[in-house]
Amino acid sequence: MADEKSDEPSKAESKKVPKKTAELEKQLEEARQKADEYLDMARRVQADFENYRRRTEREAEDRRKYATLDLVKELLNTVDDLGRALENADPEDPLTVGVKGVRDNLVKIMEAQGVKEIPSEGRFDPEFHEALATVEADEDGMVAMTAQKGYTMHDRVIRYAKVIVTKKKEQPAPAPEEGPADNAQEIENKEQ
Repeated sequence: MADEKSDEPSKAESKKVPKKTAELEKQLEEARQKADEYLDMARRVQADFENYRRRTEREAEDRRKYATLDLVKELLNTVDDLGRALENADPEDPLTVGVKGVRDNLVKIMEAQGVKEIPSEGRFDPEFHEALATVEADEDGMVAMTAQKGYTMHDRVIRYAKVIVTKKKEQPAPAPEEGPADNAQEIENKEQ
């Protein structure tokens, strides 16, 4: 009989079991919360790293695309100068033919680097044009003349086209018409 008593837990021990179970469940819940926090933190770090990786790849691509930007900007002035020289030269002169060939080669090199001329005909666009002055015309907001060509490189403006923009002619204000009130006042003035 004594052996049977030792196999059965005492009343004091049986009270301790639920208490220990509750403590273990509480510890388990705390551990789960900590694990969730660490998992969330790890996901955030992973997302931050992925964003960093993408940003550095984009920046490296931009550096590669625009590595020749300073040189291209310098060459733009030379291309413009050669173009102005050709405008006033005899097209049959062998020197003119040579200068035109040099200019055409420079333009091809710049096009290979992603450089394109900004069209300056048509409507004024502040994203591509810089207005230097206005002239009166029949229509408002059109490009009247280009003072300096503009260029983009890989869809980024590297020099705005300097243009003169049209402004609609102002119409003289019509003379006020005489109405019945004006006639009545004139009659009064004549009677006096």
